[in-house]
Amino acid sequence: MKLQDIGQFGLIDLIAGLIEKDRDIQSESWRNVIEGAGDDCAVWKGNTANQFAKVDCQVEGVHFNLANLSWEDLGWKSLAVNLSDIASMGGLPRYALVSLGLPPDTEVQNVLSFYRGLLRLAGQSDTAVVGGNVSSSSIIFVDVSVIGQAANPDGHYLSRKEVRTGDLIAVTGWLGNAVAGLRVLQGKTTTDGEEEILRRSFSRPEPRLAEGRLLVEKGVRAGIDISDGLISDLGHLCKASSVSAVVYLDKLPVHSVVKRRFPEKYIDFALSGGEDYQLLFTATPDIMRDLEKTCSCPLTVIGEVVSRREPVIQILDESGREYRVSRTGWDHFKNTDKI
Repeated sequence: MKLQDIGQFGLIDLIAGLIEKDRDIQSESWRNVIEGAGDDCAVWKGNTANQFAKVDCQVEGVHFNLANLSWEDLGWKSLAVNLSDIASMGGLPRYALVSLGLPPDTEVQNVLSFYRGLLRLAGQSDTAVVGGNVSSSSIIFVDVSVIGQAANPDGHYLSRKEVRTGDLIAVTGWLGNAVAGLRVLQGKTTTDGEEEILRRSFSRPEPRLAEGRLLVEKGVRAGIDISDGLISDLGHLCKASSVSAVVYLDKLPVHSVVKRRFPEKYIDFALSGGEDYQLLFTATPDIMRDLEKTCSCPLTVIGEVVSRREPVIQILDESGREYRVSRTGWDHFKNTDKI
């Protein structure tokens, strides 16, 4: 059996199973673990608050291509993808560690530009960059770890396991902007002044940290960020909570620029494009109404949670007919797309 046979998430399940089997309940460290492998962040009991930890890598040719992304943008995005996971738990980021693998002929100025982008976002998010590592490598890779903590005094956070039948499903912001931005950067569409919002969505995503904390404050219990694609990440929520979902195609929030530039592609962009780093969450109708009044960014209800059935996620158009997508989202060992 090869990785391409089981895919990224099949491998994660196997690794998580091995880790869980090796759990030592006599160990003080293990006794403090609240969430291990399988959620957006690891969570453990700290002395004063629940602590969060996240690690994510960016690999040249897989996650980024410097023909489409500046070094400064790479620095920003490498931190942003980690902060987005902290946001998806409703937490506060605190510290970051950065490891770089660099070819020896890399220009020093490029590395400094990388750090300027990363430190700019770190300053905006009150995240201290406290160290890391550098190594020679045949390709460029970036590995960032972020430590955070629960924002809520009682330690409450958003979990993949807390989705309930009857919840409404909602997202922040717009869907499909990032993949549309990548297409613009790759020169696959004509450009004018409109493309800036799309380029920034791909190259400088804004982690929804304040929105994540608001969700916790208002009583939301389940959430995730959209990194692999709406349908893929909603699938993670459904699987963790043993529920199913119905998504209404005409409710998807797609920016008018994306619709104009990609009239035949924008639906699939929104459903499976990935890298939007918006928050996807579920809540009771009462909580959702409260959030619609208080959230400062666009917030859109796109579906509802139903009891477990097949298919796990059903997508319906405005006539009630089922819509089928060609793929559900990104999988590192099954996708062959090049960026």
